Amino acid sequence: MPMWLAIVLIIVAIAASLAVGVYLGIQRRKQVAEKAIGSAETEANRIVSEAIKSAEAKKKEFLLEGKDELHRLRNENEKEISDRRKEVQRQERRIQQKEETLDRKMDNLEKKENNYQRKQKEVEQKLQEVEQVKKSQFEMLERISGYTADQAKDYLLQQLDTELDHEKSVKILEYEEKLKEESDKRARNIISLAIQRLAADQVSDATVSVVSLPNDDMKGRIIGREGRNIRTIETLTGVDLIIDDTPEAITISSFEPVRREIARVALEKLISDGRIHPARIEETVEKARREVEATIKAEGERTVVELGVNNIHPELVKLLGRLKYRTSYGQNVLRHSIEVAYISGMIASELGLNPTVAKRAGLLHDIGKALDHEMEGSHIQLGVEVARKYKESDAVIHAIHAHHGDVEAKTVVACIVQAADAISAARPGARRENIENYIKRLQQLEEVGKSFPGVDSCFAIQAGREIRVMVKPEQINDDKMAPLAREISKKIEQELEYPGQIKVNIIRESRVSDYAK
Repeated sequence: MPMWLAIVLIIVAIAASLAVGVYLGIQRRKQVAEKAIGSAETEANRIVSEAIKSAEAKKKEFLLEGKDELHRLRNENEKEISDRRKEVQRQERRIQQKEETLDRKMDNLEKKENNYQRKQKEVEQKLQEVEQVKKSQFEMLERISGYTADQAKDYLLQQLDTELDHEKSVKILEYEEKLKEESDKRARNIISLAIQRLAADQVSDATVSVVSLPNDDMKGRIIGREGRNIRTIETLTGVDLIIDDTPEAITISSFEPVRREIARVALEKLISDGRIHPARIEETVEKARREVEATIKAEGERTVVELGVNNIHPELVKLLGRLKYRTSYGQNVLRHSIEVAYISGMIASELGLNPTVAKRAGLLHDIGKALDHEMEGSHIQLGVEVARKYKESDAVIHAIHAHHGDVEAKTVVACIVQAADAISAARPGARRENIENYIKRLQQLEEVGKSFPGVDSCFAIQAGREIRVMVKPEQINDDKMAPLAREISKKIEQELEYPGQIKVNIIRESRVSDYAK
């Protein structure tokens, strides 16, 4: 047998064996699978059966629980309904009781209303009876007194007015005395403390300056040839040089103190130098002007530092320095301003106020006097304008405006500055007053007193510190004396300017004369 045929047979045999093996394996697996499927179906049927039994048991359990819960809810609802029904019944009983109470009250009100109407009718009847009795009594009184009702009313009102005038006068006197005592005590305490704490020397400034000369020959050199030197000095400085028989002295006269000071400094330098001619005079006057301006600035700065007043505009500082060469009734205005500033600060401190604003207002209250020789207007108007120009506060501007009573003082600071200014001006020796102004003020005082009706005569005494007013007794009675004194005081305050205070005395006396023959 050929080899290849044997190999083919072997391959065929192997293939057949494989086919038989595969077939047998498939059949075996099929049997095993059918057996497994059968057992799985049995197990599934068992599980389903058990699940159905368990579900039935759960169903019965849930049905029992649901019935129990339903029973419990039914019982709770029935209990709640029962409680609400009881509450409604209680509310109904309460409402019923209230209705019964309201009915009783309405019955009582009706009874009271009926009683009130009945009593009102009785009162109206009684009022009519009273009116009739009153009318008859009035008629009887009119017949007895001889006065009608209107005449009697006028008489009673007149008597009442007289009594009220008397009581009013008495009350005014009582209140004025009490207020005066308390205010005087308080004011004396504050002012005495302020003055006690301030020790200020007062030296009256003269309106002329005197320059000493080394010898009388210097007068001829100052006059110069044909008076050219003295004319040059007077032209450049704007002053008058008075060269008289006074030995070794020349008097400088000028209404403007700064010019007078420039002339004094220049003249002293010329006398010290000895070279006196127009060119040298012009140069020396210019140097003296710069020196005086530097002195003015330094004096203003020293004043501000001394008082501790900060943030003042440099131009105001210069104006303060100019006040050193300004006088008012012989009183140096810068020293007066410093004194007013100190007194204002002390009074403000005693009153529990801020002393800084009061001190600033006191220092600047007369700042307008540094300009009143150069510009038109009173020193008050000029002071207000320059303070407003350099951004001073409203309180300071108002104090400047009101310190002489040009406007009503509406702030405590303004009142303090008024008082401090009067204290500084009224101190003995602080000011000099010429005889014409003194006489004019006394005449004005007497004219104010005589301007009121019922005044017989008026006399200003004690250097104008007091006026004595004699009234006509037939026109002014005792009850009208206190109001008259107050009206005179108010008119003096409004129309006159004066330092300190003026006492007003009202005198009423009756004199009867007869002759024995």
